[in-house]
Amino acid sequence: MLRHFLALILLCASLCGGSASARDNTLPPMFDELQERTFRFFWETANPANGLLPDRWPTPSFSSVASVGFGLTAYPIGVERGYITRQQARDRVLTTLRFFRDAPQGDAPAGMTGYKGFFYHFIDMKTGARYKDVELSTIDTALFLAGALFCQSYFDGQDAQETEIRRLAAEIYARVDWKWAAANAPAVTLGWKPEEGFNHYDWKGYNEAMLLYVLALGSPTHALDQSAWKVWTSTYERSWGKPYNREHLTFPALFIHQYSHVWIDFRGIRDEYMRKRGMDYFENSRRATLAQRDYAIENPLKCEGYGADVWGITASDGPIDKVLEFKGQKIPFHTYAARGMGGLQHYDDCTIVPTAAASSLPFAPEVVVPAVQAMKQRYGDFIYGKYGFLDAFNPSFQYKVKVQHGQVVPGKGWVAGDYLGIDQGPILAMTENHRNDFVWRLMRKNPAIRTGLVRAGFTGGWLERQ
Repeated sequence: MLRHFLALILLCASLCGGSASARDNTLPPMFDELQERTFRFFWETANPANGLLPDRWPTPSFSSVASVGFGLTAYPIGVERGYITRQQARDRVLTTLRFFRDAPQGDAPAGMTGYKGFFYHFIDMKTGARYKDVELSTIDTALFLAGALFCQSYFDGQDAQETEIRRLAAEIYARVDWKWAAANAPAVTLGWKPEEGFNHYDWKGYNEAMLLYVLALGSPTHALDQSAWKVWTSTYERSWGKPYNREHLTFPALFIHQYSHVWIDFRGIRDEYMRKRGMDYFENSRRATLAQRDYAIENPLKCEGYGADVWGITASDGPIDKVLEFKGQKIPFHTYAARGMGGLQHYDDCTIVPTAAASSLPFAPEVVVPAVQAMKQRYGDFIYGKYGFLDAFNPSFQYKVKVQHGQVVPGKGWVAGDYLGIDQGPILAMTENHRNDFVWRLMRKNPAIRTGLVRAGFTGGWLERQ
């Protein structure tokens, strides 16, 4: 692939509002298999009685509300790719949305699925009740809602089932009380617990909450004041940086640059902040992706495996919570952590996460395609199995110690034992967005997304063409 030429094409497509994926819509055959295997995670691990999806598999797990949102996004992709029929997808979506519409909402500390329209971060796979003392999560609710609204846009038939899907999605979305969650209005809190009240932190600065604020601003019933977006972006400056001479809004973990983009096409549309910077959020994520690769090439920690074609750091599983000696330095290894580029202070412990690169496919295919291929070719079945890429691996971890997750294979290092729904979902959806703009194309027409973006001050591109 002519990498430098493609990079110029992608930059122009981003800044001019064109379609990068329409210019590069041919992928190696392994991406066909990767998409299908990743889809099967959602189709086969769900509880068919209620549509709930596990946080992880095969380790026995509670359900992740965010994982359900990615699952709802996966089912129409499965139809379009020919993995399942439209009727099968309809049935699964109806089961899921009916459950969430009817699941108990209230301020009791136990037995509830949510409160004020929001849902708990983790819920029981069978009953849907709050798992232990986890928080009511505003961002996980937003990820679920995005999946529900995607189904609302996809199932556009006039038959009773598809009409009900649209009605259920609208009802679930409309009852979410964003104003209640804005304890320090207009900023939205991270979460709430019946035992403690609101979380002390609000969603501010550059992070995955772009999606949350768009949905909160687009609400037909409990919309935030339009000032919410400006208040949120007012703390951006502390995130602006120039790593590897790539100026952009930075965040160490790559999922921050991906999640909102699963459902929102940011190409060619800009808010006030990005108009002043002369670029859009899609270009911002492209630069963040390329900076991750630059970091792997520099490899300041001398990690095994890091390089031009094996890279990607984000929130993921890891081997153990312990400080160990590695090449003359003390490395704090971690189990689950929001890893990111930038050394030990950002939890880099030489753990490579396939979803980090794979979910950036639309942003920079010229470096992502070789990375996904290289990981599969170089490490094979060590990191690739029934549902595609296992969550993470660490070739540097060659220690003879008992790990808390996964296993250590002599000569290869540590590999996770699970697939995680929130890491599987972006691989599937972003690959499809790269192929044909599928999720983006439907969500551009969704009233919640359009209204939220306009109220946030976005202009240009597709917002003004439709």
